Amino acid sequence: MNAHVSSILLGVRDMDRSKRFYTEGLGWKVQRDYGISVFFEPNGGSLVGFYGRDGLAADNGASPEGSGFSGLVLNYVVRSEARVDEIMAEAEEAGATILKPAATLQWGGYGGSFADPDGYIWSIGYSAQGKDQPYAE
Repeated sequence: MNAHVSSILLGVRDMDRSKRFYTEGLGWKVQRDYGISVFFEPNGGSLVGFYGRDGLAADNGASPEGSGFSGLVLNYVVRSEARVDEIMAEAEEAGATILKPAATLQWGGYGGSFADPDGYIWSIGYSAQGKDQPYAE
């Protein structure tokens, strides 16, 4: 198995609310909307899509119930501290819960994190320490 993620599927409780958060709030473009699932333009990265939480759990033999930290964080690496601040502001305006405001990190980078309406955690970061970062933009 290669160290590669083909797509990221997020189980959401309210499809319309999640679509609004990501399209109107963060500016994502819908690639395909099937009603029970939505996929976004990947822009050179992994395909990201939503399914209803109950259906996605059932498809994978899991319970849709759960709370607390899932052990999953989605990282979004950008090329400047200013862009980190812009994304954090966009997310907050769209209704995200800011978990960690953007600031200088212990290891020298800069970043912050937020949770989307379903509690999925996004870590937005920048580091001047390397030029081969997995930049999202």
